[in-house]
Amino acid sequence: MDLTVTLGMVAGALTTLAYLPQVIKIWRTKSADSLSWAMLLVLCAGVSLWLVYGMYVHDTPLVMANLVTLMLSSIILGLKISYEALPRLQNRPRIFAWGWRR
Repeated sequence: MDLTVTLGMVAGALTTLAYLPQVIKIWRTKSADSLSWAMLLVLCAGVSLWLVYGMYVHDTPLVMANLVTLMLSSIILGLKISYEALPRLQNRPRIFAWGWRR
């Protein structure tokens, strides 16, 4: 591996692993209230596009970093949905007696 690829792998690993403490904190506290919906959605969209770009230009460090980042940011988004959006949907008044309910 040449120095450029090594540098890309280390940079990608560090910026990707930066999301891991956030995932752990959200999991432990069962709250993602401090994270905005817009930021999470834009982040997932942007990382998805970087992943596609990395595959297009055959850049392994770019693909690997963005693949893991997309997984971690998707976990964060999924936890936010689970802890914030689903409870609100479950507690809303039902319009019809046969409406969706867990």
